[in-house]
Amino acid sequence: MSQKLIHVYFMPGMAANPSIFEYIKLPEDYFKVHYLEWIIPNAKESIEDYANRMAQKVKHENSVLLGVSFGGIMVQEMSKFLNLKKLIIVSSIKNKHELSKRMKIAKKTKAYKLIPTRLFGNVDALVKYAFGETATKRVELYKKYLSVNDKRYLDWAIEQMVCWNQEETIPNIIHIHGEEDGIFPVYHIKDCIVVKEGTHIMINNKYRWFNENLPKLILNSY
Repeated sequence: MSQKLIHVYFMPGMAANPSIFEYIKLPEDYFKVHYLEWIIPNAKESIEDYANRMAQKVKHENSVLLGVSFGGIMVQEMSKFLNLKKLIIVSSIKNKHELSKRMKIAKKTKAYKLIPTRLFGNVDALVKYAFGETATKRVELYKKYLSVNDKRYLDWAIEQMVCWNQEETIPNIIHIHGEEDGIFPVYHIKDCIVVKEGTHIMINNKYRWFNENLPKLILNSY
């Protein structure tokens, strides 16, 4: 008896490409994996309109959507246009109340508009901003993950993340979060699966945890 495959779509984090999922392996007899990539936003495009365009790239009904960081915000917006089997976010937030204090201040003061995204054409600067000060020793390692350095996209994405206005958590969402996440500190996060010693980039360096547990989470056997 043949097993009907479950289609799983992966959405990378801000400015990242699908290579961040290079170590994630799901059993091929149960799952078919698809990778989504960022597109350049239209002028003054709302996050809802952008998510609607991205949702059209999901070609299978009853799929699983998994998004990392800002990609986690994006898959939540995309889910409003899709019928999904599961919605999973990693190293992300479920509503505006889970934003870090620093981001809430940036929203209130509009300080995010001062971020010099034109410098992010220099990938070293983009790595430092995306992964934090501790990433400087690993710049060469992380460069391959960050390829979307178009200023239009970066200006738009930073504003959409900081100003995301989601009030209520989407029902039945699965949230996986690292206990050492420096971008979205876990003490602001509610109702999540906490990964011990997990950082903001744990989708890459804690891949063994994901390879063991993602299939269980999707199949309701976790």
